[in-house]
Amino acid sequence: MSKTDFDIKGKEKVKDEIKEPPKYRVLLHNDDYTTMDFVVKILEEVFHKSPSEATAIMLHVHNRGVGECGVYPAEIAETKVDIVHARARAAGFPLLATMERI
Repeated sequence: MSKTDFDIKGKEKVKDEIKEPPKYRVLLHNDDYTTMDFVVKILEEVFHKSPSEATAIMLHVHNRGVGECGVYPAEIAETKVDIVHARARAAGFPLLATMERI
């Protein structure tokens, strides 16, 4: 038997461990055009950050050039990046979000 064995009572034992899917960090990048208020709004609405968390992340992005918004499985990270880009373009901002495998 390849992936399972049976114990004395006939119950199946799983040999292979289930692996967690890889996680991705979603990052926001600073630019000279996107307003701080818009970045805070994105962090609150898309990443569900509190106003104080959103402000702290926005200031980190502003001062350091890039900041982490959260860690997610690949599909969720991709969706959040797409939402940020769509909302930013609709508002006329060039805000860049990326994802990076951990």
